[in-house]
Amino acid sequence: MAIPEVIPIRHEPGYRTENIGRYADGQFLASITAAYPPGYRMGPDWLEHRRWFAVLHRFDGEGRHTGSDIWTPGPGVPADGRLDAKMEGWLDELPGLVFGDIAIRPFEVTVDGIRFGLVAERHAEPGAGDGGGGGAGEDEPDWAVLYPDRLGFHAPWDGLYDT
Repeated sequence: MAIPEVIPIRHEPGYRTENIGRYADGQFLASITAAYPPGYRMGPDWLEHRRWFAVLHRFDGEGRHTGSDIWTPGPGVPADGRLDAKMEGWLDELPGLVFGDIAIRPFEVTVDGIRFGLVAERHAEPGAGDGGGGGAGEDEPDWAVLYPDRLGFHAPWDGLYDT
């Protein structure tokens, strides 16, 4: 099943989609997340390479990406109160903020070679679950992944995610 044009994301307080909702100019998605530089392979030095980010993505009322704020204290710096303070400061600046469900379109932003966004991907193997191979739409995306958080959204497109 192909992905819808607009992907619903359910607001879940206390979980990884707790900082999403609407504000006067549209919708927002905020998080604290970690990522590694492009091409890094996990090794004993992984803590030195991990980068934590405060992220705020903004969207219009129809779910089109309108901008992102992405900040990191740098590689090897542990997640600390500065990240939360940065994200909370950004959220405090959004007029009329109300936490709740959102529906956004796939988008992608790259910062320091690291992918941020909701990216449409092909998750299932060709022919898996569709009654066989070779059918129309077999190579179409069937999954949307929030990067670098690695939250996967899929049919039945109810706003819930897999990790």
